[in-house]
Amino acid sequence: MSSLTEKDRPIVQLLLNAGTCPRCILRFCCVGSQMLYRHPHKELMKDLQEFLKSNQGKEDTVCLDVADPPCKRIRLEPREEGADDRNHNGAVPSADDGNAATESSAVKVCNVCLGILQKFCEADFVKKVCQKVNSADYQFTSFVFSVSLPPQLSVRERAAWLGVKQEMRNLGLPLAKDDIVQLKEAYKWIIHPQLSEELGVPADGKSLFEVSVVFAHPETDEECHFLATACPDCFKPAKNKQSVFTRMAVIKALEKIKEEDFLKHFPCPPSSPKKLCDALEIQCNNGAVFVAGRYNKYSRNLPQTPWIIDGERKLESSVEELISEHLMAEFKADSFNFSSSGREDVDVRTLGNGRPFAIELVNPRRIRFTAEEMKRLQQAINDSSDKIQVRDLQLVTRSAIGRMKEGEEEKTKTYSALIWTDKAIQREDITFLDDIKELKLHQKTPLRVLHRRPLAVRCRLIHTMRAEYIDEHHFRLHLKTQAGTYIKEFVHGDFGRTKPNIGSLLNRTADILELDVESVDVDWPPTLAD
Repeated sequence: MSSLTEKDRPIVQLLLNAGTCPRCILRFCCVGSQMLYRHPHKELMKDLQEFLKSNQGKEDTVCLDVADPPCKRIRLEPREEGADDRNHNGAVPSADDGNAATESSAVKVCNVCLGILQKFCEADFVKKVCQKVNSADYQFTSFVFSVSLPPQLSVRERAAWLGVKQEMRNLGLPLAKDDIVQLKEAYKWIIHPQLSEELGVPADGKSLFEVSVVFAHPETDEECHFLATACPDCFKPAKNKQSVFTRMAVIKALEKIKEEDFLKHFPCPPSSPKKLCDALEIQCNNGAVFVAGRYNKYSRNLPQTPWIIDGERKLESSVEELISEHLMAEFKADSFNFSSSGREDVDVRTLGNGRPFAIELVNPRRIRFTAEEMKRLQQAINDSSDKIQVRDLQLVTRSAIGRMKEGEEEKTKTYSALIWTDKAIQREDITFLDDIKELKLHQKTPLRVLHRRPLAVRCRLIHTMRAEYIDEHHFRLHLKTQAGTYIKEFVHGDFGRTKPNIGSLLNRTADILELDVESVDVDWPPTLAD
């Protein structure tokens, strides 16, 4: 049950005369009953008319009763195109003609909501939205409904409110702006149960599946423009905005403009438009799904990410693409974002337990996978190429990915490097390397990455080294280092930009022939049983 009191009578009368729909009238009368808004327009209009006729001059409370709780989905009565009752749309019938509400053929669009709380609450529109959702073939167990309203609705609501405010002021009654039920809130009260019934899942404000409707009303688009003159600092161009007249900018200007200035430019209450709003877009979007795992890279001719220079692809594939193409196909996502715990050069292998990685799949249609299905997906990736292998493939949360990036500077990595020297070496010439612990390096940004990294001197640690003699000009060096250490530069010195280096320690020229990542010591993602 929701009630209108005697002080609401002038508001109801004023707005009805101005061409405001019954639901917007309830909003301005601060009616908070969700059930009441779900009643058909004809019933609401009838109740409002009875309210105006009854108890005139009395202080009694007049109730708009909900006799029985309505069903979850209200099927509004369909109307023939071009014909409707004026009560349905907000015009006031003659008091001595009880049938005027059902006999009038004029269709009057609400002067405040521009028809959003009229046509777009009906069952036909709800079915149209649900058909769009179902045809998109998403997996979801709940939904959140969002609405994008034309910015001029805020101007019209302000104009209607100022008209009401003036009427109430004349009667010596107060009216608080904050008490007005917001249009979006009222619309969702009406639409949520209908969508829920049609889609078969509940509405949930925390759902990752979003159904959105974008409304526009070209006929009144220019109604905001006077605000740009009155409050120019509220309307600043932005690269990602097609127009400066955004809803937030308009609201900001309305909060700033003086009442008398507003009244000079806009009629209060606002006039009725000729046309309804347009539902420009009905969109669906699923929240991102995150997949993590570890990859091994066995090729010395495979970059981690696509290698493109000046628009030209240098190599035909990459680790990122070999993994993501399977995930994109299975999850039916729009796009993806790849990240990993560090990266290796194109000619460096990643062995051992592999490198942790995560992929964000944007707007996936499919979101539910069993552990067995993830195993099959992992196997499909591994069967598709001999250049990489993936393990521990699993679904993770967005917050869990943070663990991969935690301790970037603290984690350690183990490498194996094949090194060449210009001068002949004997076994005893390299044994001292085994005894060096916590060797501190000063590494100026390497020349090979200077085009993409800022010039700086970075301090890094070589925790341990172990040398394996091969012949007079070759040995293999096993290193455990701090993350972020440039291993190639530690070997050859990068023209003195890394100090000390293997060349300076051996007092001869040294270069690296092969480099393998043996381990990335990050305990994530969790290891899965085979």
